[in-house]
Amino acid sequence: MISVLVVGGAGYIGSHMVWLLGQLGAEVVVLDDLSGGHADAVLFGELVRGTTADAALLNGLFAAHRFDAVMHFASFIRVGESVADPAKYYANNVAHTLLLLDVMRKHGVRQFIFSSTAAVFGEPVYCPIDEGHPQSPINPYGRSKLMIEQVLGDYALAYGLRSVSLRYFNAAGAHPDGLLGERHEPETHLIPLVLQAVAGKRSHIGVFGTDYPTPDGTCIRDYIHVMDLADAHWRALQYLQAGGETAVFNLGNGSGYSVRQVIDAARQVTGLPVPVQYGPRRAGDPVRLVADATRAHQVLGWKPKYAALGTIVQHAWRWAKTGR
Repeated sequence: MISVLVVGGAGYIGSHMVWLLGQLGAEVVVLDDLSGGHADAVLFGELVRGTTADAALLNGLFAAHRFDAVMHFASFIRVGESVADPAKYYANNVAHTLLLLDVMRKHGVRQFIFSSTAAVFGEPVYCPIDEGHPQSPINPYGRSKLMIEQVLGDYALAYGLRSVSLRYFNAAGAHPDGLLGERHEPETHLIPLVLQAVAGKRSHIGVFGTDYPTPDGTCIRDYIHVMDLADAHWRALQYLQAGGETAVFNLGNGSGYSVRQVIDAARQVTGLPVPVQYGPRRAGDPVRLVADATRAHQVLGWKPKYAALGTIVQHAWRWAKTGR
């Protein structure tokens, strides 16, 4: 039985990963300080409350368990906050991750799966974006993720610590059966914000810019279902278990949807009106962000199962109706 430490396993993506690991028969320990996660989202394994800043706690966990691998989801992810308070992001996303990696080395754990982000690319030079696209992050959040990707390359060469970094585009959706979903506070992702407007939990959804050079004038993003992300992590783990070398993969559907298309999908799925308020463009919003995930298809054998926007929104709505 494979044993995995899931750091940040009570959060949105991490909790879906923990559920999948449980279904696949893995032994799971979750480390989460619950600052952004929820204890009741951990549906499998052991939950330990704590952070990667606590070296004594980390050493105790690794001494008590023979982990085969670590999956790391515990990053701060708000772009605006990273600009306002970069120290918070460099401490948690970089320094604390370095501590975790060094405890792994001390205890002989040499397989690591890292949640990275499309924010490492910055403003796109071309689209769809492949792994070779220039990496010029434009905010501390993106820079913090790129720093760890670079660290992992160095650690592979120096220490034999093999890793996979998975660059998410726009994580979306929820568990198909309504068991888990997004519970960010505050919420910043488009699909749950639209559904909150549908449910009357907010007065409207703001659309920033209708004059972009796209078919309907609104920005286009690549939405990837959270269960497809979890599946990619499992495949990355199998890749490392089979001896795969340190690698980076983009994760996306390869087709983008506009803001207006998301709103229209919400209307169709819910059968309810979506109150919309239009405003000017926001500074720094790229026109189009779409992934080229060919490498993940070829190397990991990964292919999104829930690629259709309607399916993603339907699953998110099922979760939203639980009231959690």
